Amino acid sequence: MLVWVVRGGGRIVLFDSGFYRRQFLDEWKPRDFVKPSEAVRKLGVAPEDVTDLIISHAHWDHVDGADLFPRATIRIQRDEYQYYTGEAWPQDKHGGIDPEDMHALLRADIAGRLRFVNGDDQEVLPGIRCYTGAKHTYQSQYCSVATRSGTVVLASDNMYLYENLEKHAPIAQTLDAASNLRALDRMRKLATKPELIVPGHDPSQMKKFPKVADGVVRID
Repeated sequence: MLVWVVRGGGRIVLFDSGFYRRQFLDEWKPRDFVKPSEAVRKLGVAPEDVTDLIISHAHWDHVDGADLFPRATIRIQRDEYQYYTGEAWPQDKHGGIDPEDMHALLRADIAGRLRFVNGDDQEVLPGIRCYTGAKHTYQSQYCSVATRSGTVVLASDNMYLYENLEKHAPIAQTLDAASNLRALDRMRKLATKPELIVPGHDPSQMKKFPKVADGVVRID
C-alpha cells in the first residue's frame, strides 16, 4: 500500500490516503504497517498540514484514510462518488467499497471539504491533471504531475505493476480491459519517460527511486 505526496506552490497534496481501520488490519495482517498519517510525518508533514487529497478510486485501501487528514480538501471523480453512494448498493455492484469510507466522504461533503472532478483531462490544482478511462472501478482516475524532471504519472490501481506497462497487460480487476489498455497507452504519452509512470502496488518502486527515509522515496 502506497500514498504519494506532492509539494509545491504552498500546497501539500496527497494522492490516495491508504487505510488504517482495524477491520482491514485484522483481515489482511499487513507487515511493517505504518498508518498513513504517520507515514507523511517522515517528510515532516503533519496530517493537519495536508491541504488537498486526491482520491483515485473508492476502494478501501485507497480511501479509508481520508478522515486522517482533517483540513484537506478532498477531490474525487463526481461519477465515482455518486455511483458508490447511490445505485451501486441496490445493484450489489460495490466490491471493495466499504460503507464507512463512503460515510466519511459524505461527512466531508457536508463539512464543505469535498470537491468533484468532472470527467477526463481536468486540471484540479496547478500542475496536476486528472484522467479517466482506465475502468478499475466505475470512474477511477489517475493523475499527471508537472515536476522539475518532467511529467510524472501517478497511476494508482489503474496500473498495478510495472509488468502491466511492460507487457501491455490489463490489470486483473477492471470493468473494461480494452479501456484499461488504452489508458496504459495514454500514460506513455503523458509521461516524460516511461520510468516516470508510477504503479499502484509495485514494491519495486521503492528501489527505483532515491531513498528519503525508511519506506519513503523521492520521485522527481
